[in-house]
Amino acid sequence: MTSPLATPLLDRVKTPADLRRLEAGQLRQLANELRAETISAVSVTGGHLGAGLGVVELTVALHFVFDTPRDRLIWDVGHQAYPHKILTGRRDRIRTLRQGGGLSGFTRRSESEYDPFGAAHSSTSISSGLGMAVARDLLGGKNNVVAVIGDGAMSAGMAYEAMNNAGGMNSRLIVILNDNDMSIAPPVGAMSAYLSRLLSSKPYLGLRDIAKAMAKHFPKQLEIAARRAEEYARGMVTGGTLFEELGFYYVGPIDGHNIDHLLPVLRNVRDAKIDGPILVHVVTEKGHGHPFPEASAEKYHAVNKFDVITGAQVKPKSNAPSYTKVFADALIAEAERDDRIVAITAAMPSGTGLNLFQKRFPERCFDVGIAEQHAVTFAAGMATEGLKPFCAIYSTFLQRGYDQVVHDVAIQNLPVRFAMDRAGLVGADGATHAGSFDVTYLATLPGFVVTAAADEAELVHMVATLAAIDDRPSSVRYPRGDGVGIELPPRGTPLEIGKGRVMREGTKVAILSFGARLQECLKAAEDLGNHGLSTTVADARFCKPLDTDLVRRLALEHEVLITIEEGAIGGFGSHVLHYLATAGLLDDGLKIRPMVLPDIFIDHDQPAVQYDQAGLNARHIVATALNALGRAAASVRA
Repeated sequence: MTSPLATPLLDRVKTPADLRRLEAGQLRQLANELRAETISAVSVTGGHLGAGLGVVELTVALHFVFDTPRDRLIWDVGHQAYPHKILTGRRDRIRTLRQGGGLSGFTRRSESEYDPFGAAHSSTSISSGLGMAVARDLLGGKNNVVAVIGDGAMSAGMAYEAMNNAGGMNSRLIVILNDNDMSIAPPVGAMSAYLSRLLSSKPYLGLRDIAKAMAKHFPKQLEIAARRAEEYARGMVTGGTLFEELGFYYVGPIDGHNIDHLLPVLRNVRDAKIDGPILVHVVTEKGHGHPFPEASAEKYHAVNKFDVITGAQVKPKSNAPSYTKVFADALIAEAERDDRIVAITAAMPSGTGLNLFQKRFPERCFDVGIAEQHAVTFAAGMATEGLKPFCAIYSTFLQRGYDQVVHDVAIQNLPVRFAMDRAGLVGADGATHAGSFDVTYLATLPGFVVTAAADEAELVHMVATLAAIDDRPSSVRYPRGDGVGIELPPRGTPLEIGKGRVMREGTKVAILSFGARLQECLKAAEDLGNHGLSTTVADARFCKPLDTDLVRRLALEHEVLITIEEGAIGGFGSHVLHYLATAGLLDDGLKIRPMVLPDIFIDHDQPAVQYDQAGLNARHIVATALNALGRAAASVRA
């Protein structure tokens, strides 16, 4: 797709090799054109804008200095990488970003040789980069490995685990800390740039080596004292003591938007004869050059399609509130009646709706950063003291805290409540963010109460239900996006634990839904009625404890029983099958058909398209029922 912009320099850059043929003095103009192209592309597609705009100059400088793709360049998290994609042979497809069949919104190994590691969950770059560096050394390679990690990603324990490991090894790894929020450094400027060039220069490194050699002739205690004095002196000037203590050679801070500052430091680091890891501290502004009003929070993360001139976003209209908003309002209502309720999120306050809770109860809301493991155990500690913690974490991110869910919550039977947004398929973010596995990985745990909301009204009741459960862990899952338009109750009413509901009575086919496919099940029942098949539709509400009375009744009173869920194999359908088998209800000819997500990772697209690919829409339910009865499904409407 042709760019609508006048970008004479960028037009000459098809790959980073073309970029390296430019003069250094041309890079400022190239960066301006790259920023404009990034804004233009995201205005068409929507996506993560702020992070990419913050690293435009850094992206240009890295590809200019390093020999990519031979030198490995890892972006953490991958939504920083839109400018990188434009410079690495994907500009002609950049306006397909996050669209069906188009470019991924994150780095992806199968997409380009310039993406050495896929990164859509944060804080993995130092670990993967160290692995690449060690592999290079074992295989006799000479290339550089560069990991660019955002300051938010540095809040995750995994980053420090990797740094601790890297600091104790001799494998050469370059880590670029993209600091756009932490303010862990003094203001950047000419003096800082000078010091960074000095600290990364060959003369300084040479003097340092001479000093080290001389110090080895001193008594051991003097040698240690001299080394520490030098490191702390440098730390007082540059702010790098923490990283030095972890074993990294620290350089910075550097103005990440000043190419004249970036180039000499990156060249020095590239050419430095240092064994072990190096950390270059680059200070940037997230959303630098964004088209939105200065006070707008949109510049900091993700945006919808927007007008480049005005910054006005195109937002789809809906008469129903989002599930996220419904959850937040329901939790606030419960917290107003119970001062023991507290809320925890892992760096996603707006994504989980807890920003609204925080405004109402600032002292009872905790954002722990990108630290899901800590969030879970932090909540467990609160539960031991009688508080009622709600741990609001996306299904895909709770995967990162699973050991803590098992060991610190389930085994101790602590009443931590997990609210999992983004259950099921999530659209443009694709497989990395799909909530496909939480039912399977939570419902295997003894004592857990596992629920799924079929609509927004049910979500209100389930929040009240979890608030009332005070003797064991529990969870509720709900999808991304807007509700189905059902009237909301004035307040939530706790549901009877382990009991579902029948939505429609029939005699031939039974459809048992768990979660937000209920509306598709009701549509399918209408279609089956047109085929002369009387159909029951039930909402299980609970995967665990399972409503065995309801399952038994459906099995005994119908010829076909279909279960359907927005999750992978091993979840709700498996629990139903296990019960039917052990209860002997499969012995007399019941036709049971579980419908789950297929055993593949489904790429980014519109959710309706994804569910069609998954075979979980109404027409697929109808076809499943007809096939079970040995009837042709050719007449099923597409």
